[in-house]
Amino acid sequence: MVAAIELYLDVDATRRIRTLWRSLEAEGVPTLAGLLGNRHRPHVSLAAAHRLDPHAVEAALTGLEAGPALPLSMDFAGQFVGRVLWLGVTPTEELLAHHRAVHERLAAAGIEVWEHYRPGRWVPHCTVSMRVPNPQMAHAVRRCLEVLPLRATITGAAVADHANDIDHRLDGPRPRDR
Repeated sequence: MVAAIELYLDVDATRRIRTLWRSLEAEGVPTLAGLLGNRHRPHVSLAAAHRLDPHAVEAALTGLEAGPALPLSMDFAGQFVGRVLWLGVTPTEELLAHHRAVHERLAAAGIEVWEHYRPGRWVPHCTVSMRVPNPQMAHAVRRCLEVLPLRATITGAAVADHANDIDHRLDGPRPRDR
């Protein structure tokens, strides 16, 4: 199980990434679109752990603002060990400062997160697929490069744990903790 603090993208960037997901799915490459009953939406994760208490995270981050409409630029594709394919977010001072502030508050609240999401280790990215078949990786990377560069604006945030039906908004109305 994975829980994460997810930053959500503007409508245009979300549409473009969902189009990429559909294209890859049609070509036999599983993406986040089909994972866990279509619960995922395009996002950049600031922190992840096996479990995150959404109310504790919300309390720790109360009053922290990312600034008005934090801009992102996705300019490259990459992969992590384990067949994970992603769009790489170019790290900016503003993004890294926000990431650092989030982690300082989480640490002060005693909220543990995975080491590879901490400042100095984090690779900002938007996951496309978590299990690209090896023979299709080169094709999938080329397909990702077709949508780049992609400019996006952060429009919201949530603590999400899709396997446990948690989608807890951190930036406005909370329609549900599913």
